[in-house]
Amino acid sequence: MKKIEAVVANINDLSDGEMRQVSVGETEILLSRIDGKFYAVGAHCSHYKAPLADGVLSGHHVVCPWHNAYFDVTTGDQLEPPGLDSLACYEVRIEGENVIVSVAEQTTGLRSPTMAQFNANADGRTFVILGAGAAGVHAAEALRVAGYQGRIVMITQDDRLPYDRTKLSKDYFIGETSSEEMPLRSPDFYKEHAIEVLLNKRVEQVQTTAKAIAFTGGDSLTYDALLVATGGKPVQLDIPGADLQNILTLRSFNDIDRILTLIKQKGQAVVIGSSFIGMETAAGLSQHGLQVTVISPDSVPFEKTLGQEIGKIFQQVHEENGVSFKLGRKAVQFEGNDKVEAVILDNGDRVKADIVIVGIGVQPATDFLKGIDLHPKDGSVVVDEYLRAADGIYAAGDIARYPDWQTSESLRVEHWRVAAQQGRIAAHNMAGKAVKFRGLPLFWTMQFKFPLRYVGHAESWDEIVVDGDLQKQEFIAFYVKNNQVLAVATSHRDTETAAISELMRLNQMPTVEELRRGTVDLIQR
Repeated sequence: MKKIEAVVANINDLSDGEMRQVSVGETEILLSRIDGKFYAVGAHCSHYKAPLADGVLSGHHVVCPWHNAYFDVTTGDQLEPPGLDSLACYEVRIEGENVIVSVAEQTTGLRSPTMAQFNANADGRTFVILGAGAAGVHAAEALRVAGYQGRIVMITQDDRLPYDRTKLSKDYFIGETSSEEMPLRSPDFYKEHAIEVLLNKRVEQVQTTAKAIAFTGGDSLTYDALLVATGGKPVQLDIPGADLQNILTLRSFNDIDRILTLIKQKGQAVVIGSSFIGMETAAGLSQHGLQVTVISPDSVPFEKTLGQEIGKIFQQVHEENGVSFKLGRKAVQFEGNDKVEAVILDNGDRVKADIVIVGIGVQPATDFLKGIDLHPKDGSVVVDEYLRAADGIYAAGDIARYPDWQTSESLRVEHWRVAAQQGRIAAHNMAGKAVKFRGLPLFWTMQFKFPLRYVGHAESWDEIVVDGDLQKQEFIAFYVKNNQVLAVATSHRDTETAAISELMRLNQMPTVEELRRGTVDLIQR
């Protein structure tokens, strides 16, 4: 393959622990200097193509500024999701004081991770993954990365290959991503790596003692190890009229396509729920030209997750874009003849509706599991620090209740990145390694032009320390409990968010007093 090369820097341009973006022809490269040696890898994250030079270099790895994927800058290997691919790694040599990088004439800047080849003679076991969301797809690939050569079967009740679910209520909803761009991998990729993907398969029962899966229709499958990654199923409103047409939830590709078909007639839409799925749906519906009303028992959106002040900013942004709110209220009835026509509230108000989207949360999809105890609160699967639920059984993603390594509290977190992290860790443990889950929750949202990143997890807090300007939507908010930062919400502070993610991982966050004084440089700390 033909290569091109160029002088990209002087050896004195970068100190140890520094990085910068450079170019060789049309190829953008991340150049870094570690322990006196120069390294060159692809310049953009394999997730959404964020410029890694805007992230944070810590030791041998860079933290992506957008959604905090980690990459080893000496090898290009991906260390933490949400991306799937690793970075291309380029040849570097020094001539005199010149740093010269050589690249293939045509390169994407990315590469598939190195994976073991399927070999039934070497390993006759069958590992099954139930679910093809973030946890499932990352687990399937991580099994091969971990060296597993046996059979991999990934099972989903969906009718299409694994796709980026986070885009359903964001970019896909508003037309910035096409259906062709949604799949995470091609059919050829799964074929090449001998990952069987069974579509349209509904599990009737898993008998954990017999290590057997029974499907609707009568067929079955036995396994040697099982990862349960079935995610959540939307909570429905059990009120009169709930069976009327045009009352929907948003969880799957089919859900969003049905919504997009219905809203072509415009009209009036009601969204029930003011957390992430509800508010993203409200933003999407508004951008399609509908009159949108959000109904929620909370006093402001995101009240339980982000608090009053930031919740009010989200409400303000939505109202500036035409969204109305009925807060502190509950829906008690749907009215209509065949199709929904109105939502009746607990104070008697009647809100007209041509379509209703119910976004009040999900519950773990685990009712098919037999032979293991489920958590009495929500039916989640209780796992240990290795994400193991029982001998040969692991759980990851929305259904997994795990011990938090920072607080020892029992957590269940419904975030795409957490699911991806847990899928990878569970896979390595299925393959015979002993890797503890030490991931940090991170989620993101973009509503109209207001972006938010959230690192960590805080179900309650004593105070919120704010650096920046909330009204200008440029801030860092530290959620503090018992004099410890449990979570951080940011907007338009991406590089600092990457630094926070790394500091929290290393347990090196500044003290609360330092944060109150505003004297901390998070990036240089």
